[in-house]
Amino acid sequence: MENTLGLEIIEVVEQAAIASSRWMGKGEKNTADQVAVEAMRERMNKIYMRGRIVIGEGERDEAPMLYIGEEVGICTQPDAKNYCNPDELIEIDIAVDPCEGTNLVAYGQNGSMAVLAISQKGGLFAAPDFYMRKLAAPPPARGHVDINKTPTQNLKILSECLGRAVEELVVVVMDRPRHKELIQEIRQAGARVRLISDGDVSAAISCAFAGTNIHALMGIGAAPEGVISAAALRALGGHFQGQLIYDPEVVKTGLIGESKEGNIARLNEMGITEPDRVYNAEELASGETVLFAACGITPGTLMEGVRFFNGGARTQSLVISSQSRTARFVDTIHLFDEPKILQLR
Repeated sequence: MENTLGLEIIEVVEQAAIASSRWMGKGEKNTADQVAVEAMRERMNKIYMRGRIVIGEGERDEAPMLYIGEEVGICTQPDAKNYCNPDELIEIDIAVDPCEGTNLVAYGQNGSMAVLAISQKGGLFAAPDFYMRKLAAPPPARGHVDINKTPTQNLKILSECLGRAVEELVVVVMDRPRHKELIQEIRQAGARVRLISDGDVSAAISCAFAGTNIHALMGIGAAPEGVISAAALRALGGHFQGQLIYDPEVVKTGLIGESKEGNIARLNEMGITEPDRVYNAEELASGETVLFAACGITPGTLMEGVRFFNGGARTQSLVISSQSRTARFVDTIHLFDEPKILQLR
């Protein structure tokens, strides 16, 4: 799968990032998201594959493009028989977030990117549009920290695993009212807190890379982004755990359904009968092969944002593979106009 799709999924996130970055700083977060969706969908439908969106922009009636359940790729189009034999290709599940951090793009802030994860059919957890309590940590702490432990306990374990004093650890937390007690406990334990307004996928992945000065992600964020983070961290050997949050009183901000009881009923309809279960990275991204790709829209910890120049743009992307056990950073020049012939004198 990596050999046939690796380069093409990079181009998918690159095109989404370029489209969205044109709206950077214009205060139009919905437009920044819409153009990224359109660019991502257009490029995916040119790939020789049979893909199905398992995490996308929402239900079909709410999001006409890249909706959950939508089929993408040349081999899913009405005229597919003119291009390929669909039965010869494996079916692929795809999780996408064409513009992760729409507010970051709209207000010209750092940390937004276009992301996706793919695996064989059934290889990605089809997370509902709920929230998720998350814990991400570097590879040495994998299996040692635990989301059921207190933040203080996990910081002590993390300190021992990394050979660092607790005071040297940096924990990323989303700046939300629901995290007031969490932030207070982390600070009282001696660690430092980096607050972010949006974009916890980037923060989770950064835990797995040395030199980012990010040692953990804690707190509650969107569940679909949790699955995408899990896919990357599984391939990188990092630690990730997630637990669905279905009680509006816990979330405090954001839309999560009308009631706790109604949300539990919805989970049951989706076949999730253990709403309080804690999932690890291998359960959220269980496929034999998992690929992750991201492209910076605005500058971030791991990647530069899109940089335009006269006649083109430059992007920086990241592709992670569980198959080859690699993380590749790709620096690309995109030429929009025909290159000019230089006249030598």
